[in-house]
Amino acid sequence: MRSLERVVPRAGWAEAPDPLGFLADTFTITEGELRKLRHDPTELLTRAVQPILWLVIFGEVVARTRAISTGSMGYLDFLAPGILAQSALFSAIFYGIAVIWERDLGVVHKYLVSPASRVSLVTGKALAGGLRALVQAAIIYLVSALIGVKLDLNPLAIAGVAVVTVLGSALFATFSLVIACLVRSRERFMGIGQVLTMPLFFASSAIYPIALMPSWLQVVAILNPLTYQVDATRALMIAGAPTARGLPLDFTVLIVATMALLALASRLYARLAQ
Repeated sequence: MRSLERVVPRAGWAEAPDPLGFLADTFTITEGELRKLRHDPTELLTRAVQPILWLVIFGEVVARTRAISTGSMGYLDFLAPGILAQSALFSAIFYGIAVIWERDLGVVHKYLVSPASRVSLVTGKALAGGLRALVQAAIIYLVSALIGVKLDLNPLAIAGVAVVTVLGSALFATFSLVIACLVRSRERFMGIGQVLTMPLFFASSAIYPIALMPSWLQVVAILNPLTYQVDATRALMIAGAPTARGLPLDFTVLIVATMALLALASRLYARLAQ
């Protein structure tokens, strides 16, 4: 495996693609990002508090009052997949702040002169952002089981939820990286991140069906990638839950959006060193 610490000028964009080298570099970046969590796992635990409160307090209250109609599905069953997607979103959308710290510490400059391509650098970080969300997904599964959510415990369904969680988190982590490349300031990044998270969350099907939204908000929800992540998660996570749009469409939207953002982030990554 090639070491990213070796300071060698990288070849230009016109070099022939090296699939094995790409995979090796991507794995190296991912492993390095995950190693940080092993040294300090408290971030994941603290980020799990908010989704637990949404499930245990908000979910229980709304379920008792029946304030939101979810058809034949119980509200807690409807809500749990949305909160899983929400926790992944909130964790991933602030991932870019770590990239700005890396720039300030000079780590980005080392990456850029390494033999690794920018695509592998960005893909490795996106994959790490996706894998981080699996810890929170496990916690939400546990809490959901304790409060009586009708989980589908088929191993294939659980594996499908894991794939959707990683893919959705990678999407928003890459989106966060794009923002970090554009603003390049921790203070400005935090402000933009705060502005984006709640609209993305509320303009999705995470806590209420799209049919209950006003028509203009329904249009926004259909354009929101989080809606497709929630839809796929709900269909795979809850026993007997239908999918509003179909799993093929959900996965297609998530994959295409992730690939587009990876391409954009790869183009912008060098701006961090300026």
